[in-house]
Amino acid sequence: MMRIKWVTAAVMLLFLFFPMKPSFAEEPAVYVIPVHEEVEKGLLAFMERSFKEAEENGAELVILDIHTPGGLVNAAGEIGKLLDAQEVRTIAFINDRALSAGAFISLHADAIYMVPNAQMGAAAIIDQAGNMADKKAQSYWRSAMKSAAETKGLDPIYAMAMADPSIDLPEYDAGKGELLTLTAKQAKETGYSKQTVESLSELLEAEGAAGAKVKELEETWADKIARFVTNPVVVPILLSLASLGLVLELYSPGFGLPGAAGVTSLLLFFYGHTVAGLAGYESIGLFVLGIILLIAEIFLPWGIAGFLGLTALAGSILLAGDSVKWMGISLLIAMAVTSVAMILMVKVFGKKMKFFKKIILSDSTSTEKGYVSNVNRQELLGKVGITKTPFRPSGTVIVDGERIDAVTEGGFIASGQQVKIVKVEGSRVVVRDLE
Repeated sequence: MMRIKWVTAAVMLLFLFFPMKPSFAEEPAVYVIPVHEEVEKGLLAFMERSFKEAEENGAELVILDIHTPGGLVNAAGEIGKLLDAQEVRTIAFINDRALSAGAFISLHADAIYMVPNAQMGAAAIIDQAGNMADKKAQSYWRSAMKSAAETKGLDPIYAMAMADPSIDLPEYDAGKGELLTLTAKQAKETGYSKQTVESLSELLEAEGAAGAKVKELEETWADKIARFVTNPVVVPILLSLASLGLVLELYSPGFGLPGAAGVTSLLLFFYGHTVAGLAGYESIGLFVLGIILLIAEIFLPWGIAGFLGLTALAGSILLAGDSVKWMGISLLIAMAVTSVAMILMVKVFGKKMKFFKKIILSDSTSTEKGYVSNVNRQELLGKVGITKTPFRPSGTVIVDGERIDAVTEGGFIASGQQVKIVKVEGSRVVVRDLE
């Protein structure tokens, strides 16, 4: 019993004089998640799956390898919430630049490390036209940046200066009217960066995980396609290709290249938005219903099925996007592009290119080619006949023993009266009462 007490006392003395650094388990899993290119919903979906995998495998550290020019504010907000909800320690490793939404994401990590030439900041909201967003959106984003910095115990003035050009910080080359962008050295001075490191291995050493087993995740081809086709710039292009291809297919025999391009564009659109977690079952269900109704339009009269089918397709596209407003704008762009393209094809290219000659009807049944819609009886002009029936104002006249349908110039003529044919316009014969 005394021996056990002496051993316990000796162990406690060892801990007292030689305190152990907090370290990982013998072989903990360290996950590295790439945050590259633009920030959008496809990246959010990829990060959600990555964090889930890290949690299932008992990861004790997750490092975000950040190299992004920014992206969508709503996607960045969702990624920020995702990071806040993690129990595992998260590190933002700014491996080149973390601008705009990238800076916001970095502030939600537990710590930030930067390589010597890295940059962080310039986080103003830019609209689709490339201009500064309205004051309401700027106020929200400035508040979000401030809150993210305060939550991590950082001075919020620098985070706010990244989003608000009116904040004057000349000591960091951000005078009034300019957005703050911190270098690695400046970020270290302000406390935003914990340390400047040369590589991932140096970061792991600083975090006490030098001997940890590292797993670097990579985006699959499905993730890359999803991120590409959900890009706000690519969406209207895909929809334009889809609508133009399907419209061209309606005017061409069989099923050819235009139809294949249209269907492929639609499939890519829905595939990308489904993988990104944007398109749910209701959107896909509406899309399938719209296709069924359009097929039914071939066999049903009145056009109701076709109208409902197009409505269902438009509704499915609106529901598939993150923003109904932007998806509506994308649809309008696609319709405008299709209209202009069809006009150009018919008026400009229709007579010059062999491909368009096959899908555009250029033959006409003109008089020069011997086609007539009716017999032009010019030989009747000036002849006199007897009315067979009363004219009110139309009736029948007998001319040289032939019954001819005719009309008066507007008045009433009784039967048995002499009339003269004064005008012949195709099938229209006009008579006048001689009395």
